[in-house]
Amino acid sequence: MTLSRAIRTFLEHIELQRNLSQHTVMTYRRGLGEFYDFLKESYGEIPTVEDIRTEDIRPFLGWLHDRGLAKKSLRVKLAAVKSLFSFMQKQEWILKNPTALIATPKAEKKLPSFLQQKEIEALLASFDDSTAKGARNRALVELIYGAGLRISEALNIMLGDISLQQKTVRVKGKGNKVRIAPFGQKASDALERYMSMRCELCGQSSGTILFLNSHGEQMSTAVAYKIINKAMRPITDSPQKSPHVLRHSFATHLLDNGADISAVSEMLGHSSLSATQVYTHVSVERLKNAYKQAHPRA
Repeated sequence: MTLSRAIRTFLEHIELQRNLSQHTVMTYRRGLGEFYDFLKESYGEIPTVEDIRTEDIRPFLGWLHDRGLAKKSLRVKLAAVKSLFSFMQKQEWILKNPTALIATPKAEKKLPSFLQQKEIEALLASFDDSTAKGARNRALVELIYGAGLRISEALNIMLGDISLQQKTVRVKGKGNKVRIAPFGQKASDALERYMSMRCELCGQSSGTILFLNSHGEQMSTAVAYKIINKAMRPITDSPQKSPHVLRHSFATHLLDNGADISAVSEMLGHSSLSATQVYTHVSVERLKNAYKQAHPRA
């Protein structure tokens, strides 16, 4: 069995029988085409599929890396090659799968974007809370940052979920898991001011939802994103300017100031500590940068 014929048959299989999307088929076709080119360039001629060994395939990742491909692209192209050889083994065109022992490169972990504490202060000061909309916008930002909420959690809060006296909010997170999140005095003050003006935004269908749009209805994620993104633009050079950056900032600032990671994980509503540990990487990177800039032996 020639490799070119095997690739052709495999692509027909995933397109016609497995009914994978055109995008996926095209991605696999491109990756397998590069694998074919690699073998031709490396070995002069293309071996039959029965003769291809693990040691013939392993350098493919280095070949791709030398062309400047990111780890994400390497993972996709290796996945195409692995799928091809798995298919050939099922068709009994080969006895053993030579890709079985080839490890997939680990995905690069991107550190979450966050705002510096002075940027948070500037962001909150940018809202004019003398109007109902301005007070609403400031209260929304104060609450997301003050309690570490997801935007979906914040926008689904009802009036009865907020306790200004206890400074807590009842939120429903992923998987409908309910948690009680604490917030600080500044968020409490901003909420109290907004709630005293909320009636100016009310309409017939407002009900008891906390954050209302201009029509007196529940604010959508798109509207909240636009408000926060616009407010962040003149404040920060952070690559991301979204409500989730406030949640990232909440966790980063807590850990920077000595909070216990288990407590932060619970406040974020994470199901495991591993999801919270990314924020410790942020803090460590900041310490490294401070060291490099200040230490004479750096």
